[in-house]
Amino acid sequence: MSFPASRPRRLRRTASLRELVRETRVEASDLIYPMFIDDRGPARQPIASMPGIDRLSVEAAIDEARAAFDEGIRAVLLFGLPASKDDRGSRADRPDGVIQRSLRALRGALPDLVLITDVCLCEYTDHGHCGILDGDRVANDPTLERLAAQAVSHGTAGADIVAPSDMMDGRVGVIRTALDEARLEDVAILSYAAKYASAFYGPFRDAADSAPAFGDRRGYQMDVRNADEAIREVRLDIAEGADLVMVKPALPNLDILRRVKDEFRMPTAAYQVSGEYAMIEAAGAQGWLDAEAASLEAVRTIRRAGADLVVTYAARRLARAL
Repeated sequence: MSFPASRPRRLRRTASLRELVRETRVEASDLIYPMFIDDRGPARQPIASMPGIDRLSVEAAIDEARAAFDEGIRAVLLFGLPASKDDRGSRADRPDGVIQRSLRALRGALPDLVLITDVCLCEYTDHGHCGILDGDRVANDPTLERLAAQAVSHGTAGADIVAPSDMMDGRVGVIRTALDEARLEDVAILSYAAKYASAFYGPFRDAADSAPAFGDRRGYQMDVRNADEAIREVRLDIAEGADLVMVKPALPNLDILRRVKDEFRMPTAAYQVSGEYAMIEAAGAQGWLDAEAASLEAVRTIRRAGADLVVTYAARRLARAL
């Protein structure tokens, strides 16, 4: 059939009709809220490059997580800023570390909140790289031992899901083995399976105090020009035991997100990263766009592209809007 018999605008005529036939739905429970927990500063310290987001003390993180939970958010992703750093990221797996203490506090205060932890050394090393250095190179295999210890410490402290973001080869399998040997077989792994080296990470490095002291991370994060490589990375992580997979950043990689979902049919997350958040906020502050509407549109397109879950700094605002 063709015009005039076929008129797609019939189902766009009113808000109720549009809602009736919408294909993509976003609910607060689809969102994961990232939180930065800082062992060094005041209860709340605003992050200049991420308006509306603060570094939090352990106590303030409980209040923030409770507010998010009351707004319908059911999962948080925790990043830690330790009291001190060294070349091995020694505080990453300490039982009294900032994330370990936060997990125990959050589990006691909010037993139904899903607790996800970032597993990486970049926040804990004085050089800012995601692993152990061999000269000016990040050594893959020695880093795996440190990541496994960090994941086990998080699981022991109460994490539901550990999320390795380092992009070392083989880390999912090593972490899965370590968790199982520690009798933490119920702790799930959300793998940053397709994580690209991206200019959009800039504000995060301010927030987490994790900018590399030299060089960059292109030797272990993926080249944005590659798509088939992302599929190979995801396939390897699933084979090693990943329970969920992630594409990062989200908006620049909607094509990858669609391919990953179609190829593997796995629970799939996408990370709307700090730069994506910051540019919407900055444009909104200038009056160039409606930040709330733009954030909601972005998350809807990320869901439409195949994401079951969306990690976003706008989660609380979007939960209220939804």
